[in-house]
Amino acid sequence: MELDTRSVTSEPASPLNSPGEEKMEITSELSSSDVQSRDSGFFERGIKTMLSIRKSKLNLKKQRGKEETGTWNAKRLLQTLRSYEENKPTICNSVEKACEICEPIEAKPLSVMEINELIQKRQLLEAFASIKLMEDETISERDSEKYSDNPQELVRKSKDVDLLYSSITNAIKSIVEGTLEDPTLQHTMLTSMVTLIALEEAAHSSTDNAARPGSDLLGRPRKWREQWREAVNESARKRVLKAPMASREETTSWLDLHLHFLQEHLREDLLKIKSSVKKCYPEEYQVCDTYVEAFHNAIASHLQELSQGPLDFHELYTLLDWVANTYQSEHFLGHPQLKPEVKTENLSLLLTPADWDKLKNDYITSAKGKIKSYFGNILRLEVTEKWEKEVHLEEKENLYHASLSFDIQTIIGQHVKLSGAISRSLETKMLELCMAELLEFIPRFEQEFMAWSTAQDSPIFVPYLVAYINNFHDLVSGLETVFKVNTEELQKILAALTRNFTNIFLTKLKTKTQPLLKKILTKNWILAVERPDSLASAVSQFSEHLQHMREPLGQELLHEVHKYVVKEYVTQIIKPRWKMNRETRQQVSRKMSLEAAIIHSALIDQEGARPGHPGAPGAGARQESGDFSASAPCTGEL
Repeated sequence: MELDTRSVTSEPASPLNSPGEEKMEITSELSSSDVQSRDSGFFERGIKTMLSIRKSKLNLKKQRGKEETGTWNAKRLLQTLRSYEENKPTICNSVEKACEICEPIEAKPLSVMEINELIQKRQLLEAFASIKLMEDETISERDSEKYSDNPQELVRKSKDVDLLYSSITNAIKSIVEGTLEDPTLQHTMLTSMVTLIALEEAAHSSTDNAARPGSDLLGRPRKWREQWREAVNESARKRVLKAPMASREETTSWLDLHLHFLQEHLREDLLKIKSSVKKCYPEEYQVCDTYVEAFHNAIASHLQELSQGPLDFHELYTLLDWVANTYQSEHFLGHPQLKPEVKTENLSLLLTPADWDKLKNDYITSAKGKIKSYFGNILRLEVTEKWEKEVHLEEKENLYHASLSFDIQTIIGQHVKLSGAISRSLETKMLELCMAELLEFIPRFEQEFMAWSTAQDSPIFVPYLVAYINNFHDLVSGLETVFKVNTEELQKILAALTRNFTNIFLTKLKTKTQPLLKKILTKNWILAVERPDSLASAVSQFSEHLQHMREPLGQELLHEVHKYVVKEYVTQIIKPRWKMNRETRQQVSRKMSLEAAIIHSALIDQEGARPGHPGAPGAGARQESGDFSASAPCTGEL
């Protein structure tokens, strides 16, 4: 008797054979124990022997009808599978004993309910043999036109076969999804499933894929290997979604914690696949690659969904950093224990270019408000912690020093560095954003400082003015050196700021000196009621802080002070007041000479005290200071 071409006798494209080979092999990986391995090997050779007998009995096909052939084939398969599951000696002892299975046997078909109970008990191999018997009988009856007068009966029996196969399909999915859920891996269950898939592929290998009218999927391949792959994908999806995720209300670091749990749990899954699951499958299944791809796609879908939600600045960076620096690192897919089975070089992009660009753009947009806020905090701290509390400044190398430049460069440096760790393009965008925000911050800072200095006469005004001018010079130098940015626009803004600071300094100097200048040539001034060093002392105390300003700005501003005092002094003494006699005029001349010498000495001392100053300006400075006595009016008596 010959085996039906729709049965296991054709060469299957499955784990039980290799294309172009007459012989089929089952590796020792199909079982976790030596006994199971031996049984699987003999079962394989039993199937192989059946294939050989098929060739030796080709002539018998002409003498048998289709009905008898199909029934014999399914019965033989049933007996073989039952023997395999029960580890009977007829399969385990030798290839010759396995040949005995090939003789025709009698088998009572099981009912649909009985087959379904086998499926529920996970006795899938025996259930499949019974379904195949039912399927073959139904096909034989259909081909003999047994149901020509009762087509509904054919539809009913065909539907029973289809539903039973669907139940096995669901069982396969359940086994695959439970592989990673169950802490104790059932190797025998997986090896039986793999054998089942192979036998189904063999049983339907030569079946025409086109369904016949009224028979639905009767006799067609069930594609359980594809169902297995879909089950792997579904299992990966569920494992990804199973990672704990707190709400934003519960903790601000919810996303960072979620991604940490995700990588820890999935790394454990991959280790289990590598060490245990892989052994239960033939090499052709490429189990590790299949699972890695499934996890990769599931994570990509999950991250794409996360990126669409409302994420703040820190959450956006957490997601960017995880994708760019953690995903394929040794903390996750690149973990040493996963090598070499888990490969990452052939994986597609975790996020599409469009999603990746959107994530980076959202990060830059969010960073704009964050950088503005950081700069605003710098200004607020300067006002509340330094100006209002009149905190004295430190000196470094005889220059007033403030933390403003350092704070600004630290903020820029941190954000540029973090962005550079994601990508070069993000680093460039972040630097451009920081520079744009800095150009807006400096005028805001200037307005706040000038408003504060106008509102009150604070003794720390000049020291802070000097420190800020020094700081902005350091800022330009640092940005050019460290970040290689074009500071042309920044220098224009700082030049305007320096001019405004200089003007407000001279305005305050005028406010302090005008009352003293207006007393020149008054009776009290002539009678020496006012001290001759009052004006010089006021000018000196106000401008002494300029010696701590960076060159050449400090020297230039001190010259402005010098010129202002000389000009204002001369303006006062040439105003017509009253007539003076000779004695009074001589007295006035001596007093003016004394004041001129005091003022000159004070200003020259300040210039000479500047770091690196070569000495007093000499005759030039003396000439600029002048001898005010020659300008006193002497046209009459006092």
